Amino acid sequence: MNLPTLTIGGLQPKKPVIQGGMGIGISLSGLASAVANAGGIGIISGVQIGFRDPEFTKNPVAANLRAIGTELAKARQLAPKGIIGMNFMSIDAHYAEYVREAVKNGVDLIISGAGLPLQLPKLVEGSKTRIVPIVSSARACRLVLTSWLKKHNRFPDAVVVEGPLAGGHLGFKLEDLWNGTNQTLEQALSEVVAYVRSFAEKHHVSIPVIAAGGIMNHEDVCRMVKLGASGVQVGTAFVATAECDADEAYKQTYLAAKPEDVRIIKSPTGFAARAINTPFVQQAYDHGGIPVQHCFRCMPEICNAATTPYCLSQALFDAAHGKNGLVFCGGRVGEIHDITTAAEVIRRLTEPA
Repeated sequence: MNLPTLTIGGLQPKKPVIQGGMGIGISLSGLASAVANAGGIGIISGVQIGFRDPEFTKNPVAANLRAIGTELAKARQLAPKGIIGMNFMSIDAHYAEYVREAVKNGVDLIISGAGLPLQLPKLVEGSKTRIVPIVSSARACRLVLTSWLKKHNRFPDAVVVEGPLAGGHLGFKLEDLWNGTNQTLEQALSEVVAYVRSFAEKHHVSIPVIAAGGIMNHEDVCRMVKLGASGVQVGTAFVATAECDADEAYKQTYLAAKPEDVRIIKSPTGFAARAINTPFVQQAYDHGGIPVQHCFRCMPEICNAATTPYCLSQALFDAAHGKNGLVFCGGRVGEIHDITTAAEVIRRLTEPA
């Protein structure tokens, strides 16, 4: 089938594919620029993006702010004609500062989830930056769209619907994921598409809906399009690429993962999350946890260093460096068997096998 043309606030990639933002340090300028050059939309993860800065431990916020500008500049240099966005977690204590810094540095779009990004329109006010919320249900979508319109007179430039097979933090109840009583992506997508179409028609605007979570090949993309999606967001498949910014050991963990190695956990954020059952995860959840050596104060209202089973930031830092740590993944990571390129991943998504 012919895939639709994806248009997000005037931005029009050659391929209707957005690369998912993956932190910490998994999708930076290297991967984002490669995806953008291949015709998709490349996304840099803004989560603790300055973790390699020598001053990070002393002042993580300042290091992150510097890295936002640095990584965006690198991506622009590597993909001068490409579309580059960033992803930020709305629950981050310094969310507003990070979003404003990205806007100041001319980011094309911001995709935001991990909670409802209700203040995002205010943070990009007066800029050309497009804004895209991530939702997991029609209810969440309705809350975001009505809030943005009422408080900020702003419409989203697109909406991402993330299903239960996505990697990292998930917008579903832990018990439902364990019991299999959650909505599927197909169910959530159909309901969100119906709501967004009604909302958009009422207000005479265009709001594309993008499907995410467990999408690995062209057949998956076609199935989403038939349900009303204008494009897809894909994360896991882009990890096993030469251009991915993760350490080689991180990528090898993906290649070695079998379906039974995938585990649903409760993150220190309180959200359900999906990760590979590494020795770190087993120690953190099955054998008493891992004491926090240093608190980065990234989510002080959510995460307490004295009671958390481990430091989420440190666990992700270690994994990104190729050490034993927390490796987030999508539900179909067991289908990945080789290291390829970003361009090849996009080809597999947009062309028949």
